[in-house]
Order: sequence, then structure tokens, then C-alpha cells
Amino acid sequence: MNTPQTISEWLNYMGNIHVSAIDMGLDRVLPVAQALGVLKDDLPHRPYVFTVAGTNGKGSTTALISEICTQAGYKTALYQSPHLVSFNERIKINGTDINDELLIKAFNACEKARTDCHVSLSFFEMTTLSAFWIFKELKCDVWVLEIGLGGRLDVVNIINPDIGVITNIGIDHIEWLGDDREKIGFEKAGIIRDDMPVIYGEHDMPNSVSQIIHDKNAKCYHYGRDFIYQAHDKYWIYANGAMTLDLPKPNIALINASNAISAILASKLTIGINDIENGLKNVKLSGRFDKRMINNKQWIFDVGHNTHGIQFLMDLFIPFWQTVKDNRPTAKLHFVFSMLADKDIDDVLAFIGAFDLPICAWHIGKIDNVRAVTVDELHTKIATHLPNSTVYAHDSIAQAVASVETQAGHDDVILCFGSFHTIGESLIALGLANDPRTL
Repeated sequence: MNTPQTISEWLNYMGNIHVSAIDMGLDRVLPVAQALGVLKDDLPHRPYVFTVAGTNGKGSTTALISEICTQAGYKTALYQSPHLVSFNERIKINGTDINDELLIKAFNACEKARTDCHVSLSFFEMTTLSAFWIFKELKCDVWVLEIGLGGRLDVVNIINPDIGVITNIGIDHIEWLGDDREKIGFEKAGIIRDDMPVIYGEHDMPNSVSQIIHDKNAKCYHYGRDFIYQAHDKYWIYANGAMTLDLPKPNIALINASNAISAILASKLTIGINDIENGLKNVKLSGRFDKRMINNKQWIFDVGHNTHGIQFLMDLFIPFWQTVKDNRPTAKLHFVFSMLADKDIDDVLAFIGAFDLPICAWHIGKIDNVRAVTVDELHTKIATHLPNSTVYAHDSIAQAVASVETQAGHDDVILCFGSFHTIGESLIALGLANDPRTL
């Protein structure tokens, strides 16, 4: 084999060396991790590790934990997935995307360890181990890790966390995790270790999660019991049994901010209230209720792709849209939308339909991915759940973006949502591939 030289060549190579893109389990991964020297107990510079699992909100939660730790002066590593435009987005040090040179060194190191161990690894396993190698080489003080899929058998779970966060448990990835919240909860609670603090970010906790918390003697901080939040016009309140904080509103959902703050407060890190406030002011996360003025039009990008995610989106969007209509009564609403075929498109559309929004038009296109739903099927589903909709169907997301750019006026709002792929391809079509928030 000729050794890949560029990021693109490496990503193509790693995507083709294993029989499947997703292969749950840690048996193949552990020998390679040991060869790379990335397991926490093997590190001479032992990091403090936050691991975040959950159906939705992982990106926002990890982003804020990372930002607060950075504000506090810790050299902070952040690992998230997937990315919107550039793979480098997945690996950040103190909020800055990793550079190509170091990423290629990591890929080379991981490939050598893999071949020395005579195993095959999936794309996600290879890239995750490469991220850990970078964090080790840079001697990062804090590692903030987002679980990719589930928890128990996800490659991220080879790193023993000091604190775990489970944001929520919804129905998603049923082919891998199970078809009910008890089964999915069992998988996500697999991040929990003996005696460690756990943040659980919704009222309703499956029995499978509470049982693991009990069995591991973990200290659980449960939303609604151990911490709460309350929104006000220009600020919000976070409260637990020890304190009440008046805080600046961040550009992320307040429940995710609350989970992140709870994890910070439960940690053994030295972090002040000023660091939390500065983290809230500075946290940025592309594709999560991401408002941008582009070509004098108001765009909102959101990667919501299941009922739980769409509920978060609508909780933010409905009051935003009402404010727009109060100030600009003639404003119209346009949707740019597409999803992957293995997501529950019917549930998402039924949920949106319940709000009876005055949608001027849907601009749909096929995502450039083998898992994409066809445009014809997407059109049929929209007609089923929102029968009076005007739908413009296109062969690609880029064409859908061009369509809405032509039709939307300066007072209008364009909501682009449905998948990481939908957002990424839209940003590229809009010429924003070099936007610092997305690269």
C-alpha cells in the first residue's frame, strides 16, 4: 500500500480497511490503544476526563465543558463527532481545530499500531484513537469526550472518565442500541465507573440507568432533583443544593448548559464562577440553533434529526419566530430539509406538523451519502404529514440552497435542518466552508 499523504487520502483509506463503518465492541480496540499508550492509566501526564453520552445535546454539553475549562486555564482537549465540513472540527485544543500536520502524524501512529497488532479497525475507531494520541502527545490537562454511539461498547469508552454525563435517553440508532429506552439506557450507562459522579439531564430516568448507578455506587446528580434552571428575558438561573447563580444566556439550550455546569461543579478542578460566566459568553457550536445573516437573509442551522432533537429545536425556534413576526409581520418562513433514511422521518415530520407553522415552502434535496433518503420518498412523507405544503424537490442540497436563496426575501427566515450532512452541504453551497466556526 502507498502511504496516504493528505487528510482526504487518509480518511478514504480508513473508511475502506474494515468490513463495516460501525462495529461495536472494544476487544479489537484495546490492544491498539495500549500500543499507542493512550489509556489513561498508562499516561505519565494523567488528564481529568469528562465523558458525555446521550441521545441529544452531547455536542452542546461537551462544547461548554471544554470552554469553561479553557477559560479556567486548563489545556483542554475536546473530541466530538461527526463534523459539518472539515474532519479537523472533531478534535480541538483550547477551542481551536487541530492542524493537518499533527492529524496526519496521529493517523500514521495509529496505522502502525494497528498493523503491529494485526487487527482491523473501523473508521470511527481509527480516528478516535488518533485523537487520543494527539491529546497524549500535547499533554492536555483535561479531556472532554463525546460518545459517538451508545456508550458501553463505543471506542471512546476505553478511556476511564472521572465524571460522566448522560444528557437524555431517546429512541435512536435502534439497530445498534435497542428499540426502547430501557435497552438504550443500559448502553449509555455503560460509561459509568465505580464511585464516580454522574450527571443525568432529564426528569425521567430508565430503571436500567438507575440500577447501574446503584451497582456502581455512583454519585448521581439528577436534573429536577439535584439541580434546576429557570429562564428569564436577559439572563437565566442555575440552582443546586449549594448555590443559586444568575448567569448570562449562552448560544446553546439551557438544559445542556445546566448539565455542563453540574459536571464542572461536581469535578475536582479549580474553576471559579467567572470561568463559568466567561464560558457561557464564549461557547460556540456550529449547527445547533446556529443563527447567521447570509446574503442579507436570516438563516438558522440545526442538526436535529430525531424527535428529541427537533423538540429542542422547536423550543428555541417558536419564540424566535414569534419575535420575528412581531417585528416584521410580512416575514415568510422557508425550510431547507433532508434526512438520512435510517432516521425516523415520520416522527420528525409529525412533530413539526403539530405546531401548524406558516411554512411558505420546503426546499428539499438528496444528501450526498449512501444512507440518504430519496427525494421522492421525502416528498411523499412531507405530503403525508403536512398535506398543504409547497415542496420544491431537488437532486442535491446545493440545488435546494440555490432554490431558497432565489425565493426568500430579506425579511424572511430560512430554517435548515435534518442532519449533520444537510447542514454541512448547505454551508459548502453557501460558500462558508472556510468559516472559522465550521472548520
